[in-house]
Amino acid sequence: MYKESNFEGIGRPVLFSCPEGGGHLYPVSSAFLNAVKANTRKYYWTGRITTTAGTVYNFDQEDMVKGSGYITSQCCGSTEIELGTVYAAEMGISLFSEINRYTLEDAIVELFYHLQIAGGTYETIPMGIFEVSEANRKAKCLEIKAYDYMVRFEKAFSALESIGNAYDFMVLCSNACEVTLAQDRATVEAMPNGTENLSIYSDNDIETYRDVLFYVGQVLGGFFVINRAGELELRKYGNTPVLLVERKHRFSSSFSDFITRYTAVSSTNLRTQIAEYYALDPDDGLTMNLGVNPLLQFGLEETRRTLCENILNDLAVINYVPFDSDTIGNPALDVGDILSFSGGQADVTKYACITSNSIKIGGRQSIKCVGKNPKLSQAKSKNDKNISGLLAQIEAGKIGIHTFTNASAFTVQNVDTKIISIEFATTEANHAQFFGQVIMDVTAQPVTRSVTASGDVVIPSVPVDDLPVDPDDPEEEPVVIGNTEEQTITVSLPMSWQEDGHADVIFSFEFNNQMIPVHYPQENWHSGRHTILLYYPIENVVPNYTNIFNVYMRCEGGTAAVDTGFCIASISGQSMGASAAWDGRIDVEEYIDLFHFNDGTRDGRIVMKGISEDVAYRLIEKMERSYSDVKSGRSAIGAFAMPIDLNASNS
Repeated sequence: MYKESNFEGIGRPVLFSCPEGGGHLYPVSSAFLNAVKANTRKYYWTGRITTTAGTVYNFDQEDMVKGSGYITSQCCGSTEIELGTVYAAEMGISLFSEINRYTLEDAIVELFYHLQIAGGTYETIPMGIFEVSEANRKAKCLEIKAYDYMVRFEKAFSALESIGNAYDFMVLCSNACEVTLAQDRATVEAMPNGTENLSIYSDNDIETYRDVLFYVGQVLGGFFVINRAGELELRKYGNTPVLLVERKHRFSSSFSDFITRYTAVSSTNLRTQIAEYYALDPDDGLTMNLGVNPLLQFGLEETRRTLCENILNDLAVINYVPFDSDTIGNPALDVGDILSFSGGQADVTKYACITSNSIKIGGRQSIKCVGKNPKLSQAKSKNDKNISGLLAQIEAGKIGIHTFTNASAFTVQNVDTKIISIEFATTEANHAQFFGQVIMDVTAQPVTRSVTASGDVVIPSVPVDDLPVDPDDPEEEPVVIGNTEEQTITVSLPMSWQEDGHADVIFSFEFNNQMIPVHYPQENWHSGRHTILLYYPIENVVPNYTNIFNVYMRCEGGTAAVDTGFCIASISGQSMGASAAWDGRIDVEEYIDLFHFNDGTRDGRIVMKGISEDVAYRLIEKMERSYSDVKSGRSAIGAFAMPIDLNASNS
């Protein structure tokens, strides 16, 4: 039995707020927590199906085949804690319904849990949003299997080079796969490694946007989930329990006799083929192997160390007792929640993290925390040997490709702006080809047009009989005013209006700090979205040297806006290898606005405007530095000239 209620969701007071990494229990009222752990409870489930055509089907617990519904989610595998994971949650249910299964392709399924609290009212919490992957018709019911929005990221990533911080890559994936982000830029950039510049180069094993999120999650020291609102959310492991699970709330449970904890991380450097090892003191726990993370491949040694040590600090909070338990269920729990247990063989002073969560609709809830025993882990050398399984060096003669895409949007005006920068190296002297495509929204400056319209106006003749007559004296001759003959008059009228102008979008190429002359691709466009294809053959590439190819863009007579991912490019050629190490070169660009001299007269002597500048630059190697220089006081001018009227002087 259940009480009918509106299952659109109701407002709920927040129980508490957890610090970063402290827990993720869905916010419910204290009355909900009291009711969910009572000896008896009254609850029911409802749901809603929305097809791609906009048709909505509501269903309740009477429409569900008993024992058929489930929701499973996880953030780790079956044996150990993992970092950067991007697991999708799965939902399955069977309904007594006559819905046409062919209309359910990519349909959205939402589930809601309703619990009766003190006073007899029902508190409702959402249980997730899922997209239908299978809909099978049985004799009397409809079987549905669906996954959350994480499967949208299983979309091919073209392995393009990109530079940006972690949030920039999250936005890139979010926009490409149409999933909203749960956190804003400020929240992510406040995390360790959140403001570091990261780079993706073409020598990587990234195949999908899901892979990109995996590596970003590693750098941020957490894992990604789709929350109950259908948003992409980064979560971290914590050490603050959100709930105490008593013995009377568990049907069965088993706890390990060891504590899983991490005191080291290992990250493979692809260039040196060495696994770099970073550890705490004492180093007596497990080692988290980050593998070959493309975002951790390029940069100075101290930068890589900082990144990995920040990840290690996030892992250091893991101090969990692995367990496996069947409970009476609390639908407010999520993966990543920290729990404490009491009663039986449980130690109330120890914590555990939910790494796997399985809810049976109308049944039990199974939760689990996985982990390894640090004492049984294999000893690892602090000075690691070459790692097996790394990619072999690029074979001579093999065609390689280096690619690029913009990780953030930009707007170009009438100043040359660098929009593409690709570094590459070859093992042989040969040729290469550059290809690029830029999609931009152009806004041209309006143009005022004016003309003078002229024409002839014909005034017809007026017969004498039609002239006005004095009514008091009809015999009097009509009064003639003006010319009664037909006349032609020329009339002129000035007119002006505004219309959309033309913007000149001009591109220039630079190879190894030398501007390429003559070749300047240019387009003249009205306002609107436009696409341009760029090409340039690169001759005489020097082998075993870091070559840089840059593309600059400017827009005269308007602005050109390029959105994230709308600028892609590649350089391909034979014998290309991985990007060489930083050669110590620092590029600094400085722009100074135009200024004017006075008129040169005695009353207006030539005075140079004071220049004050504040220059800041950022290295591609992900190590942020700053430089400032201020110029003040008088400045000397080498020479100047002023015209003199000799005749006026002689007189």
